[in-house]
Amino acid sequence: MNFFFNIGRYFSMLKKVFARPEKHKMYIKQLFLEIDSLGVNSVGIVIVISIFIGGIMTIQFAYSLANPLYPSSLIGLGTRDTLILEFSSTMLALIMAGKIGSNITSEIGTMRVTEQIDSLEIMGINSASYLILPKIIAVVFVFPFLYILSVFFGILGGMITGPLVGVITIPEYIEGIQWLFEPYYITFSIIKMFVFGFLVASVPAYFGYYVQGGALQVGKASTKAVVNTNILILFFDLILTRLLLT
Repeated sequence: MNFFFNIGRYFSMLKKVFARPEKHKMYIKQLFLEIDSLGVNSVGIVIVISIFIGGIMTIQFAYSLANPLYPSSLIGLGTRDTLILEFSSTMLALIMAGKIGSNITSEIGTMRVTEQIDSLEIMGINSASYLILPKIIAVVFVFPFLYILSVFFGILGGMITGPLVGVITIPEYIEGIQWLFEPYYITFSIIKMFVFGFLVASVPAYFGYYVQGGALQVGKASTKAVVNTNILILFFDLILTRLLLT
């Protein structure tokens, strides 16, 4: 019953979130602040993680394809497709759920337990819309750009690491990342990023908005938000993969 109660309250919150804003200028200003806070500040960690993962995958593919019958260019192809289809979309979203999601839950949860949200309601402001809508739009907007950055730096990391450890040459790697390229894979993953961005922003916001208690409860809500967001990301990844790749 608690499961269905949370689902109902989540959609009830979304109804309030997408209600007509009182002052558009106020929301636009808040939107740019959220893009900077949630999106731009995540660029560094995305680049670092993607470079290392690209290098790791290149080495792993080199050892798994260590067969004279397989051309070395398959290493670049495997790294490229893994980054495009899964790591830079799903794995990146899981990582961002921990970074961005916990940030959203703790911020809104702290406002709830310190009665700042109650103050907004008393002033006649739709607190759900004012606090959550800019976050959802910001995360959905920046996620595709983070995905593109991740793919680029992941491939770059593989191109740096592969020749350094002697498992592949740069010309072979470049040949591999160009071979049998399917542009639809990019479209598929960007669609996933829009969905994941919505989940990463809205689910933690829900847990923060309805938290009760004090600082300890805010911390527990952040943990629950990240866990539930990760489960939903994997669930929707399965559904979207089944629908869009068959």
